Amino acid sequence: MPTTTTKESEIMEFLHQRVFDPILNSTTVIPSAKTGIRYTIMRMNRLKAKKMVGYFWNAIAGTHKSIQFAELLKNENLPRFEDIIEEFRVRFTNSWLTK
Repeated sequence: MPTTTTKESEIMEFLHQRVFDPILNSTTVIPSAKTGIRYTIMRMNRLKAKKMVGYFWNAIAGTHKSIQFAELLKNENLPRFEDIIEEFRVRFTNSWLTK
């Protein structure tokens, strides 16, 4: 029986490949980066696809906390949402969300 991929799982798989897993699987990453990524995953896993996309864009637009976290990742040469904007924008469009 084929496995059905939900929009939520597709978004999370993409983010795991591009941002989350490279940080979580590293043995040299500072603990606060891993903690922040785990928190982001936990928050996003509670959302429906449309809200996940909104969460991504809100993190890019930046709250005080998300801006500080993005700077931390940048200073550590770790992948960030900001690094995958183009791919994310092309892949997770409004038309994709509604089909």
